[in-house]
Amino acid sequence: MLNNNNNFAIELILSWFSSRNWTPFDFQKEIWEYYTKGYSGLLNAPTGSGKTYAMWFGVVIDYILKYPEDYKKKKEKGIQLLWITPLKALSKDIERALQESCDDLEIPWKVSTRTGDTSASLKLKQMKNMYEVLITTPESLHLMLAQKDYSELFKNLKAVVADEWHELLGSKRGVQVELALSRLKNLKKDLRIWGVSATIGNLGEAMDVLLGSRTENKKVKRKIILAKIEKKIEVESVLPDEVEKFPWAGYLGIKLLDKIIPIVRKSKSTLIFTNTRSQTEIWFQKILEFYPEFAGQIALHHGSIDRSIRDWVESSLHKGNLKIVVCTSSLDLGVDFTPVETVIQIGSPKGVARFLQRAGRSGHRPDAVSKIFFVPTHSLELVEGAALKEAMRTNKIEDRQPLIKPYDVLIQYLVTLAAGEGFNQKEIFEEVRSTFAYSTLREDEWNWIMRFITSGGETLKNYDEYSKVELSDGLYKITDKRKKMFHKMSIGTIVSDLSMNVKYLKGGSLGSIEESFLTQLKPGDVFSFAGRSLELLHIKETTAYVKKTKKKSSRIPSWLGGRMPLSSQLSEMLRLKLNEALEANPKDI
Repeated sequence: MLNNNNNFAIELILSWFSSRNWTPFDFQKEIWEYYTKGYSGLLNAPTGSGKTYAMWFGVVIDYILKYPEDYKKKKEKGIQLLWITPLKALSKDIERALQESCDDLEIPWKVSTRTGDTSASLKLKQMKNMYEVLITTPESLHLMLAQKDYSELFKNLKAVVADEWHELLGSKRGVQVELALSRLKNLKKDLRIWGVSATIGNLGEAMDVLLGSRTENKKVKRKIILAKIEKKIEVESVLPDEVEKFPWAGYLGIKLLDKIIPIVRKSKSTLIFTNTRSQTEIWFQKILEFYPEFAGQIALHHGSIDRSIRDWVESSLHKGNLKIVVCTSSLDLGVDFTPVETVIQIGSPKGVARFLQRAGRSGHRPDAVSKIFFVPTHSLELVEGAALKEAMRTNKIEDRQPLIKPYDVLIQYLVTLAAGEGFNQKEIFEEVRSTFAYSTLREDEWNWIMRFITSGGETLKNYDEYSKVELSDGLYKITDKRKKMFHKMSIGTIVSDLSMNVKYLKGGSLGSIEESFLTQLKPGDVFSFAGRSLELLHIKETTAYVKKTKKKSSRIPSWLGGRMPLSSQLSEMLRLKLNEALEANPKDI
């Protein structure tokens, strides 16, 4: 482990752990050792096992070792650590945990968050006097690269942590991170990069995607660290009284509501996960309809509800003020809701990793048992419950397949650099090819992309708005302020059906619903959304104005992307269980 020269820093951190009656795990100490030796890599550990502190204290120890005599006073200007998280909701927990430890250890660092929800005044303050630790999202990081002085902003950067890397891997947002890291690595040759991942199958490939797989990237000292902690997960299936009468398909699980309520009553706080936003709305309604005793103790949470409402739900969960939250994958990731005792999964989670992730929302402490109840919605899911248990027992976890050469993300990235300080074509071409996603990018493909961002290519060359980037003093830049501003306002990778805002006539936003649902309604029609019965007043531009009503309606918005296939690992286990039944050896069924 760490040598004697590091004893002072280690003892300081161990003392901090002791003050909380905690003991660091071996994998945490291992991270500290490899980080201080200059390694980059990937940490794989179960949910709720202390991954954040494992990474964070590696950075802290490295800083204390650099200034052992005056670490409480010495400050280096600018960002020292960039922490990338896929969800804005995660940033609050991370910021609080990191800042508290800084204050306790009297380290003169300030931790700040920069996301789409950050106020303009705080962003301005951050740019003038940048905090030492910045927590951000992939999109906000790209927005910083669109600043004209971003190289100055990151000139003292020591490390980057890509949190929940298993969620970013295999998505265009993950490719955004790859591209941003390629730029930062060129600015800071000794930059240390670490990914933090929970359940994932292809760890080696995941690290290659994060750090780059080409020969020059392989020279970087790299390490995969596995937390050899067996997270205790208890899975219990909620079964119908008469299996023979249970439907075979097309149901939402409401028939088992009466069996779920006793579970909820026994728990201080329960998360009920569904797979779709529509199903979340329905379950919320039915619980209140049949069990009005939970009024004031229940809330719902999904990605189409307004951010302020979701913030209130998350805050109330932290404080232990809510007994039930019905939610989708919007609460899948590592937000630390310590009061949550129980998780209920309605229907098939479609994947083993997702099921484990959701189970980890309860007992979100290293020594706690995570309890999850599986509620089948039809007969085939009875077998899926057994398949899930078998997959967990044999550790059949899904791989996350990385994306290869998504042109749209690269085009957006190059325009982003052009909106900032501009870029040298040859230099950036080599940087881009150093990433895993674009390691096979050919020169003819690159030349086509360059023609597209400078002239719109052959198809769009006659449209001025597509001629954004131009060559100026050897650098490709955007000189038109209007085009530069328009690009900054449109950075992102999420593609979906057109959504419309839902607002009260007298102010207050409830969230967004897809246009295809709202355009079917007439003024006066009633529908349910965000746990409320709403009457449509009128639609103006991209906003639907509503008011509360006591009228009830069975109309609930539906969103695209509601159907998900089973993962290959879960499908394999399902076939295994069905085969056991055919052979008259129905284990666990």
